Amino acid sequence: MKKIGKAIAKGRYLIFILALALLVPSAIGYLNTRVNYDILSYLPESLETVSGQDIMVDEFGMGAFSMVIVEGMDNKDAAALETDLETVNHVKEVLWYDDMLDLSVPVSMIPDSIRDAFFQGDATMMIALFDNTTSADETMEAITDMRKMVGKDCFISGMSGVVTDIKNLALQEMPVYVVIASLLSLLVLLLTTDSFVLPFIFLSSIGFAVVYNMGTNIFLGQISYITQALVAVLQLGVTMDYSIFLLHSYEEAKPNYENRNDAMAEAIANTFISVAGSSVTTVAGFAALIFMTFELGRDLGIVMIKGVVIGVICCVTVLPSMILIFEKAIDKTRHKPLLPSMDKISDFIIKHSWIWLILFVVAFVPALNGNNGVELYYNIDSGLPDTLDSAIANKKLSDEFHMSNVHLIMVDSSLDAKSKKEILNKVEDVDGVKWALGLNSVTGEMIPDSMMPKKLTSKLKSDNYEIMFVCSDYSAATDEVNAQIASINDIVKSYDPTGMVIGEAPLMKDLEDTTSVDLVTVNTVSILAIFVIVMIVFKSISLPAILVTVIEFAIFVNMAFSYYRGISQPFVAPIVVGTIQLGATVDYAILMTNRYKTERMAGREKHEAISIAHKTSFKSILTSGLSLFAATIGVALYSNIDMIRSIVILLCRGAIISMIIVLVLLPAMLTLFDKLICYTTIGMRGCAKKQK
Repeated sequence: MKKIGKAIAKGRYLIFILALALLVPSAIGYLNTRVNYDILSYLPESLETVSGQDIMVDEFGMGAFSMVIVEGMDNKDAAALETDLETVNHVKEVLWYDDMLDLSVPVSMIPDSIRDAFFQGDATMMIALFDNTTSADETMEAITDMRKMVGKDCFISGMSGVVTDIKNLALQEMPVYVVIASLLSLLVLLLTTDSFVLPFIFLSSIGFAVVYNMGTNIFLGQISYITQALVAVLQLGVTMDYSIFLLHSYEEAKPNYENRNDAMAEAIANTFISVAGSSVTTVAGFAALIFMTFELGRDLGIVMIKGVVIGVICCVTVLPSMILIFEKAIDKTRHKPLLPSMDKISDFIIKHSWIWLILFVVAFVPALNGNNGVELYYNIDSGLPDTLDSAIANKKLSDEFHMSNVHLIMVDSSLDAKSKKEILNKVEDVDGVKWALGLNSVTGEMIPDSMMPKKLTSKLKSDNYEIMFVCSDYSAATDEVNAQIASINDIVKSYDPTGMVIGEAPLMKDLEDTTSVDLVTVNTVSILAIFVIVMIVFKSISLPAILVTVIEFAIFVNMAFSYYRGISQPFVAPIVVGTIQLGATVDYAILMTNRYKTERMAGREKHEAISIAHKTSFKSILTSGLSLFAATIGVALYSNIDMIRSIVILLCRGAIISMIIVLVLLPAMLTLFDKLICYTTIGMRGCAKKQK
């Protein structure tokens, strides 16, 4: 590594020019990476609700639908609007009552089920069917074109409208996330470094790594909007430590070398060894996300692992080059550290170790209870601003048509008319079902399929399947609608074992079932992985147990804040936050514990060793915690997308909680279990004799 370090120092200008040049293909890759705004699309393809959508595309040439509500328009004009909407690219069909009955039939004379479905007061509803899936770019383009076409008294609801609004909102906000995170991180660096130029060099180096990471996502094909929103701020907060470590190592090496290139080579070698080891725990936390069956975890995990690796590489190549190139400017802008000495605070914490242990014992059960009791929500549009077009339309749908959801039933097209009619009748009797419509709602079971209106038949029947629509009064992702879906599914399966119930609410039910299992799996994998890594690093059985307990307690406290304040969290938040907070902040504990072990093995008694470890690591832990906090707090305060806002609130709060708990509880734990640590750690058995 020293030889490589010397080559890096000697070729600093070439490396810096190459780093700048690589920004161009990275930017091109970033701009050409598709962003997926539909969380439900990450459900496993093995689920019936997911495969059902694919069947819809194959059999009917459509994969999504939206309800279009029109107010104050007579039937003739509504029919004209229906025709216009069908001309929009990627709108396959628009289903309205004139597909079932002639417009000459008065509304008062049509069957109650059809009238209730399509008319309420002066409002009428149409169902627009799209030729692609909910989150496809083509579907979102169609929603946008439809909104431009219709007037102010026309509203387009449904999940495709929600996804389109999330996309528009995310595109507005994401550039601001990076700016806010950078400015707040700059403020932390100005407080914790002794040069006014260094913070800009640090941010530039990490900025290179972020752009490279985002650019290489093109090889993945697409990434989630949540991944895109979080990666830059997380990479900034998590990899800042590496830059600080390189600088400290370089400053320590300079007095020992006449040539600054040699000093930097020493710093690069030391940094790579330390940072590579430190980054393993962070990578392990992100790697645990890959074990999720809900593939959003794989998406975020791969991109963040890649970001950490690229961050380490940039830390030992781009950053040393920039420090050497701009060293004169760094030296000219030196100033006294703005942060005061932490020795007195450290002495107070060490002296009162017993207080922190008592607080830990008292708070552990309430924290665990709060962590396990946090209410999760699975409704994708929850937490979005009420002013969005989709939110207004969905409210109209609920208020005027008393519709919260529309389920789709797909049955074998060869099923006899009597069975299909019985399915519709039984489904209508299920609690919360407003109406159920199919081909037989118009013609009855006695009329053969050949005599049904061809215009309607072509939309609802293929060679293999027939579609029925079910209106639900229950909101998606609630216990009521989940029970309703189960009942409808039982009815459908009793007539057709291959039949299925699909749509937004069934997908969200599967989302809840899938991620509930993922939460346990991911937490278990991350804890075991980090336990093993810490065990190998320290050659100890007791130290990994202590360190993981300390950070897990911090995670419990973090989640308990939401529970005791009555704040529900999006389903993905505890999964993502638990692994990231564990993987990213266990480094704080490793840093202090490593120094404690070194001092104990050097012959110091436990109190002295713990005091030295605490004092020497205090500012580094403070800087790391504040960096992650700064990178996330601005986004938490600014974002209007609750899925993102909730995650970053937990991350920024978790960074501060982990920082505080490591600084106050870990020294107390090391003091309490010093003798056990010495006996269960290779190379420390002799240290037990120096315990006081």
